[in-house]
Amino acid sequence: MTPTRPRDLFAVALVTAVVVGILVRLSYGSLPQLPLFAGASLGVLGIAEAVGGNMLRARIRRDPGTRPVQPLVAARAVLLAKASSLAGAIMTGAWGGLLAHVVPLAGDVTAAGSDSLAGIVGVVCSLGLVGGALWLEHCCRTPDDPGDEPNGHSPTG
Repeated sequence: MTPTRPRDLFAVALVTAVVVGILVRLSYGSLPQLPLFAGASLGVLGIAEAVGGNMLRARIRRDPGTRPVQPLVAARAVLLAKASSLAGAIMTGAWGGLLAHVVPLAGDVTAAGSDSLAGIVGVVCSLGLVGGALWLEHCCRTPDDPGDEPNGHSPTG
């Protein structure tokens, strides 16, 4: 399995931002006002994945006082990390598409001003989820992975 590439996540976020931006432009008047902390749960998940990644990394490295990791646990963690990074990229694009529409309206429309703040919180927390997921995926690498060497080559090759 190959590591998740940030440029792939960026492409997903960009496509989502364009689609959501068009949808918001067409239907903004009929949408309810967004709660300020609507996207905060994504940030909490990102923090949890980063903390879990640190604990899993210690177990994979077999630090003193830790139990070894079962291979299935590490595989599930990688699966969670890949899914979370994709979900975070999609939500970053969605919040970004919303922001592209409401920020220019914020001075004229009161609802757009509060939706802008909710969008900023959403983007920051979504990026936190992407960061936490990428960190968790990185922490699941075994110590002898080829990508762990400074020059990208394994010691045997």
